[in-house]
Amino acid sequence: MRKLFERRPQAALQADAQAIARWDRNLRVVVTHENGTMIVTDLPAELGGADDLVTPSWLMRAGLATCLATRIAMEAAERGVVLKSLEVRAESRSDIRGILSMTDDVGQPVSAAPRHVQMAVRVSAENVAEETIRSLIGDCVRASPVAAALETSIPLELRIDIQ
Repeated sequence: MRKLFERRPQAALQADAQAIARWDRNLRVVVTHENGTMIVTDLPAELGGADDLVTPSWLMRAGLATCLATRIAMEAAERGVVLKSLEVRAESRSDIRGILSMTDDVGQPVSAAPRHVQMAVRVSAENVAEETIRSLIGDCVRASPVAAALETSIPLELRIDIQ
């Protein structure tokens, strides 16, 4: 596939699968993939949710962790690295005032974005130098679509259809 994209880069451009979120009730939202997979989100009790489901921001961290783990597995297989175990953790710190549209002590709006995001990779592989594994993981972080989305400023287009 790499050779095809080297010859014809335009063949690599594709529309990603849509995520369609529909309000269910209270603060529950159901997001659906075109293949039928559904995930239901809610908020913690202190924000008015039932506190019994994952939050939308957890889905971001889950996407970050799973995307990197997938990229590492792909790259390891391509390079002939035999993984014995792989775990990726994604953590973040946020100021909840941001999602409540609050301001800070000098009157500036508090950002709803996480203030800090961290990933930790725990990995073991058969007969591979530590530096080789570190290099592979570094390459994968740069080639992880979710990590790249967080690191770069992607224009966000908003369309509103009022019925």
